[in-house]
Amino acid sequence: MLKEGYAVWQCGDHELSLTRPRIMGILNVTPDSFSDGGENLDVDAAVARALQMLDEGADIIDVGGESTRPGFTPVTANDEGARVVPVIRRILAEVPDAIISIDTRHPDVAKMCVRLGASIINDVTGFTNPAMVEVAAASTCGCIITHWDRTLEEKPLRKQVVLDETKPSRAMPSSQRFTLPEEAPIMRKVMGFLGDSARTLLRAGIAKERICVDPGAGFDKDANQDVVIQRATRSMVSMGYPLMCAVSRKRFTGALSGVVDAADRDAASVGIALSAVASGAHIVRVHNVAATAQALNAYWAVNRKDPRQGFISIGSNMGDRLDNLARAVALIDHIPLTCVVQVSHAYDTAPAYGISSSVANAVVEVRTELHPLVLLDELLKVEKTLGRVRPEGQDGFGDRTIDCDLEWIEGERHAGKKLTLPHARMGERDYVILPMEDLMHDPARFFAYANAPVKVMPREQRVGMVMTDLGELTWE
Repeated sequence: MLKEGYAVWQCGDHELSLTRPRIMGILNVTPDSFSDGGENLDVDAAVARALQMLDEGADIIDVGGESTRPGFTPVTANDEGARVVPVIRRILAEVPDAIISIDTRHPDVAKMCVRLGASIINDVTGFTNPAMVEVAAASTCGCIITHWDRTLEEKPLRKQVVLDETKPSRAMPSSQRFTLPEEAPIMRKVMGFLGDSARTLLRAGIAKERICVDPGAGFDKDANQDVVIQRATRSMVSMGYPLMCAVSRKRFTGALSGVVDAADRDAASVGIALSAVASGAHIVRVHNVAATAQALNAYWAVNRKDPRQGFISIGSNMGDRLDNLARAVALIDHIPLTCVVQVSHAYDTAPAYGISSSVANAVVEVRTELHPLVLLDELLKVEKTLGRVRPEGQDGFGDRTIDCDLEWIEGERHAGKKLTLPHARMGERDYVILPMEDLMHDPARFFAYANAPVKVMPREQRVGMVMTDLGELTWE
């Protein structure tokens, strides 16, 4: 039976909810990858691309320093480490909460990167190397088992059915050939390999919640075999592990779409990824994060009922402060696939973060089916509608007619320059935590045990202290 909505994938300190599909952005730090070789070989360029992908909607950045394209030239562990280590170090310096995957077949490289803070080992050889199993077992990182079985190079025959051996007819051939090879032999090899490798990790003491499987599109497979495997997505999901779809720009996407240049295969890649997600795949590994996120967010919004609880803090210290708050709530309630559930009282709070005067603040509880980055863009539109000006260099601080901060969404964690969820400063803000007492009994306890937890500071250590209750907001 298909096991949909696999709860979480445990990757080091990160508990990644899989109640909606996740995007892994590909960062090849190589001179010879098949579609983007050389683009990110410079450390600055690689880090900039990683931060861009996070802001486009990537949940994970997969960093690789060795091409595994057909006919690739192997590199040593030292050479691969020299490429990926400075990139991973810089990404985590910029965004400490980013989920980084190291795409490698070298145990020494995996060990170095895990020590730096990588949360996932993506082993293209499927943990067939005992030394790689030891590295994984000594860590708490997530593990991606990729199928790469060279016995599939022996191409299976297409199915053939004999219709009539004794009376051939000019009108009907004596046998009917099928367009694809038989599924059963291929999937026995793929699923058998993935299952055996998973059991090896389990015997080494690695928890099931840390394991993800990838059927290895393009790894010694032809286009026919890759299509057979993709059509069997539901069968692979039934193994009970999170399933990755990693088809981006590969040869068989070109065979299906007729596109020769790998860099032009993004539309075909997105189409196959959506098909995989529809059949239960949990993670899609892609080069073009922006296009994939746009398609996946739209598909998920119309295909699944997925309302999430969220909290938005709003504040104003310019003009008619209470009117600004009320208008903001009304505009939030009109955001697509989003509704206001309840609103705290408005509170007069001490200035903080470079603001020159006291601020009227409130917290809005919403239900939303939008991706957090999409919801953030809608909140920025609310600010613009109400005349918010963001002076260059203030990084969001300073006086404002209205400020809308996305503080927390159920089950969502995100790291990036544009958005961090839960909000990095949420637990230190008295003007957020105290108004939440209007919405729930014990905010500190709620967020400590939430599936996207927040550490709430003791009140004496908070900033933006609440001074006066300004009463209820009338916003309808």
